[in-house]
Amino acid sequence: MKLRSYKINLDRIGITASTLCAIHCAALPFFITVLPMWGMDFLANEAVEIAMIVVSLIIGIWSLSSAYRKQHHRILPILVLIAGFACIAMGHFSGIELLEPVLIPLGGFTIAAAHFINLRMLKSCPIDHQH
Repeated sequence: MKLRSYKINLDRIGITASTLCAIHCAALPFFITVLPMWGMDFLANEAVEIAMIVVSLIIGIWSLSSAYRKQHHRILPILVLIAGFACIAMGHFSGIELLEPVLIPLGGFTIAAAHFINLRMLKSCPIDHQH
Protein backbone atom coordinates (compact mmCIF):
# COMPACT_ATOMS: atom_id res chain seq x y z
CA MET A 1 0.00 0.00 0.00
CA LYS A 2 1.45 3.31 -1.08
CA LEU A 3 1.09 6.24 1.30
CA ARG A 4 0.36 9.56 -0.34
CA SER A 5 2.22 12.62 0.77
CA TYR A 6 0.00 15.67 1.15
CA LYS A 7 1.57 19.09 0.97
CA ILE A 8 -0.44 21.98 2.32
CA ASN A 9 -0.96 24.49 -0.45
CA LEU A 10 -1.07 27.87 1.26
CA ASP A 11 -2.04 29.63 -1.96
CA ARG A 12 -5.20 27.56 -2.30
CA ILE A 13 -6.00 28.20 1.37
CA GLY A 14 -5.25 31.89 0.83
CA ILE A 15 -7.50 32.09 -2.21
CA THR A 16 -10.30 30.44 -0.24
CA ALA A 17 -9.82 32.57 2.88
CA SER A 18 -9.60 35.89 1.05
CA THR A 19 -12.52 35.06 -1.26
CA LEU A 20 -14.67 34.10 1.74
CA CYS A 21 -13.62 37.34 3.42
CA ALA A 22 -14.58 39.35 0.32
CA ILE A 23 -17.94 37.60 0.03
CA HIS A 24 -18.56 38.08 3.75
CA CYS A 25 -17.83 41.81 3.52
CA ALA A 26 -19.86 42.29 0.34
CA ALA A 27 -22.90 40.33 1.51
CA LEU A 28 -22.99 41.44 5.14
CA PRO A 29 -24.85 44.73 4.52
CA PHE A 30 -27.61 42.80 2.74
CA PHE A 31 -27.98 40.10 5.38
CA ILE A 32 -27.41 42.12 8.55
CA THR A 33 -31.13 42.16 9.37
CA VAL A 34 -31.75 38.45 8.86
CA LEU A 35 -28.60 37.00 10.42
CA PRO A 36 -30.03 37.00 13.98
CA MET A 37 -33.10 35.08 12.76
CA TRP A 38 -30.80 32.40 11.36
CA GLY A 39 -28.66 32.30 14.50
CA MET A 40 -25.70 33.66 12.59
CA ASP A 41 -25.45 37.15 14.06
CA PHE A 42 -21.85 36.37 15.11
CA LEU A 43 -20.89 36.96 11.44
CA ALA A 44 -21.70 40.65 11.88
CA ASN A 45 -19.20 40.88 14.74
CA GLU A 46 -16.18 43.06 14.04
CA ALA A 47 -13.94 40.52 15.79
CA VAL A 48 -14.88 37.92 13.13
CA GLU A 49 -14.01 40.40 10.41
CA ILE A 50 -10.66 41.29 12.00
CA ALA A 51 -9.88 37.61 12.50
CA MET A 52 -10.54 36.91 8.80
CA ILE A 53 -8.25 39.78 7.81
CA VAL A 54 -5.47 38.63 10.16
CA VAL A 55 -5.69 35.03 8.93
CA SER A 56 -5.54 36.23 5.31
CA LEU A 57 -2.57 38.44 6.15
CA ILE A 58 -0.62 35.65 7.86
CA ILE A 59 -1.31 33.14 5.08
CA GLY A 60 -0.49 35.72 2.40
CA ILE A 61 2.80 36.82 3.90
CA TRP A 62 3.88 33.26 4.68
CA SER A 63 2.94 31.81 1.30
CA LEU A 64 4.09 34.59 -1.01
CA SER A 65 7.32 35.42 0.79
CA SER A 66 8.27 31.74 0.89
CA ALA A 67 7.59 31.31 -2.84
CA TYR A 68 9.52 34.50 -3.59
CA ARG A 69 12.58 33.43 -1.59
CA LYS A 70 12.64 29.74 -2.52
CA GLN A 71 11.31 29.58 -6.06
CA HIS A 72 10.21 32.20 -8.54
CA HIS A 73 11.94 35.37 -7.17
CA ARG A 74 9.22 37.62 -8.65
CA ILE A 75 7.76 40.51 -6.70
CA LEU A 76 4.41 40.84 -8.53
CA PRO A 77 2.37 38.57 -6.19
CA ILE A 78 3.66 40.47 -3.16
CA LEU A 79 2.78 43.83 -4.75
CA VAL A 80 -0.74 42.59 -5.55
CA LEU A 81 -1.06 41.32 -1.95
CA ILE A 82 -0.02 44.75 -0.63
CA ALA A 83 -2.57 46.43 -2.93
CA GLY A 84 -5.30 44.13 -1.59
CA PHE A 85 -4.51 44.90 2.02
CA ALA A 86 -4.25 48.62 1.18
CA CYS A 87 -7.84 48.46 -0.18
CA ILE A 88 -9.01 46.72 2.99
CA ALA A 89 -7.22 49.25 5.21
CA MET A 90 -8.65 52.19 3.26
CA GLY A 91 -12.12 50.67 3.48
CA HIS A 92 -11.83 50.20 7.24
CA PHE A 93 -10.02 53.37 8.25
CA SER A 94 -10.97 56.04 5.70
CA GLY A 95 -14.03 57.07 7.67
CA ILE A 96 -16.05 57.21 4.46
CA GLU A 97 -18.83 54.67 4.92
CA LEU A 98 -19.64 54.61 1.22
CA LEU A 99 -16.16 53.22 0.41
CA GLU A 100 -16.22 50.34 2.90
CA PRO A 101 -18.60 47.97 1.04
CA VAL A 102 -16.64 48.56 -2.17
CA LEU A 103 -13.00 48.62 -1.06
CA ILE A 104 -13.04 45.73 1.41
CA PRO A 105 -14.47 43.11 -0.99
CA LEU A 106 -12.20 44.49 -3.73
CA GLY A 107 -9.27 44.01 -1.37
CA GLY A 108 -10.31 40.44 -0.60
CA PHE A 109 -10.56 39.53 -4.27
CA THR A 110 -7.23 41.28 -4.94
CA ILE A 111 -5.58 39.16 -2.24
CA ALA A 112 -7.09 36.04 -3.84
CA ALA A 113 -5.64 37.23 -7.16
CA ALA A 114 -2.20 37.57 -5.53
CA HIS A 115 -2.36 33.92 -4.46
CA PHE A 116 -3.58 32.88 -7.90
CA ILE A 117 -0.69 34.75 -9.57
CA ASN A 118 1.71 33.14 -7.12
CA LEU A 119 0.34 29.66 -7.91
CA ARG A 120 0.76 30.26 -11.65
CA MET A 121 4.33 31.47 -11.14
CA LEU A 122 5.17 28.45 -9.01
CA LYS A 123 3.77 26.10 -11.65
CA SER A 124 5.69 27.83 -14.45
CA CYS A 125 9.01 27.85 -12.59
CA PRO A 126 11.11 25.18 -14.33
CA ILE A 127 13.47 24.57 -11.43
CA ASP A 128 12.66 23.71 -7.82
CA HIS A 129 15.02 26.04 -5.93
CA GLN A 130 14.32 24.51 -2.53
CA HIS A 131 17.45 22.35 -2.52
